Amino acid sequence: MRFDRLVAVLLLLQRREQVTSAEVSRELDVSERTARRDLEALAMAGVPVYSVRGRGGGWRLVGGARTDLSGLTASEARALFLAVGPASGATPAMKAALRKLVHALPKPFQVEAEAAASSLVVDPQRWGASRIEHRPPRFLDELQDAVIRGVQVSLGYVDGKGVETRRTVHPLGIVAKGPVWYLVSNTGTGRRVFRIDRVSSADPTENPVQRPGDFDLAESWNEIAEEVDRKRTPLEVSAVCTPEGIDVLRMALGDRLDVGGPTTDGRVAVVIRGPNEYILAGELSGLVEWVEVTAPPGVRDRMASIGNALVERYGRPRTGGGLHSS
Repeated sequence: MRFDRLVAVLLLLQRREQVTSAEVSRELDVSERTARRDLEALAMAGVPVYSVRGRGGGWRLVGGARTDLSGLTASEARALFLAVGPASGATPAMKAALRKLVHALPKPFQVEAEAAASSLVVDPQRWGASRIEHRPPRFLDELQDAVIRGVQVSLGYVDGKGVETRRTVHPLGIVAKGPVWYLVSNTGTGRRVFRIDRVSSADPTENPVQRPGDFDLAESWNEIAEEVDRKRTPLEVSAVCTPEGIDVLRMALGDRLDVGGPTTDGRVAVVIRGPNEYILAGELSGLVEWVEVTAPPGVRDRMASIGNALVERYGRPRTGGGLHSS
């Protein structure tokens, strides 16, 4: 928190040219003694700040010294510098720009800012999963440039069946979901989403994008993601679960689980989504210790068949192939 306060004091000095410890105290909601120590710490750290004694005195920056980061809090600055480090998926150009921002900080603050760049590592691989290197798709830079410049693109695209088409699109934004990048666009048939790794060519035009005035990329993507989820998991199963089993279901099913209220017998009503009866029955058969499916009947019937098959295969003692003692 002290680093944040010192940057805040510096920005306050830049805005007002001169401040008193009482003014800093009120602005930052700290004691006047703490404010005075922060001002003295700036001077001791080498920031060109000095005190003016007597009536009308206060603290000033020598020659109105400034940093180009006015308006940027220390927390915001550190968040930016995290993008420079090994956890980042930023482009080399973005990393270079952020490193220049580091050097725009006053010298006393550069140590913490630079430390932020090496303070975090993100390993996206789950334990036991094969390690795959995900590289940015081929036409990512061209499409991002088209979004920024607001120009239409003649797009070559190969769909999931391997059929290639060409069309003119109005790029609205780019979204990364996990390792996959998507282009959100307007087309002649409405709003569409394209996987950028399936783009076979991207030729920007000089024609401006027709962008809806109320378009918000984050809101649009949320709507798209919800629609995709509904299509991928159209079947809903109603069930009841013991209270101690709710955490097990959350781990096993993730956001395909909706938890309701308590039932009359002390269990919890839940709704589980999945692609079809067969897959859901297989998943839920391993959770019967906690879960009882109430609907639809087709899932219950499949679970009963799975149970009978398990009893048939594993319910009887094995014969032959074992070790025998004399």
